[in-house]
Amino acid sequence: QVRLVESRGGLVQAGGSLRLSCAASGSIGSINVMGWYRQAPGKQRELVASITSGGNTNYDDSVKGRFTISRDNAKNTVYLQMNSLKPEDTAVYYCNYRGSYHNYWGQGTQVTVSS
Repeated sequence: QVRLVESRGGLVQAGGSLRLSCAASGSIGSINVMGWYRQAPGKQRELVASITSGGNTNYDDSVKGRFTISRDNAKNTVYLQMNSLKPEDTAVYYCNYRGSYHNYWGQGTQVTVSS
């Protein structure tokens, strides 16, 4: 079992920045992928960014150049630095842990970007 605890999101003006963190605990495998997904009202959950335990990253085209994902393996924590936020970034953001056999989700945190 893996538990994911996300930091609180928040309300930010367009053009602003916000940093999310997600700490994993429990049965953490040495090889895994952690990432952030988001779900806006009426839309499907979509991948924002992911990072492997080896440090390889993947970003959705809509956030490339604005968001940066990083991780601290010693702390089993993944971060999402969000800059130049846009109203269309408004969504519930979910942390995800994917190991060899299981997939876990955080509880979700609301990010709202006002125009």
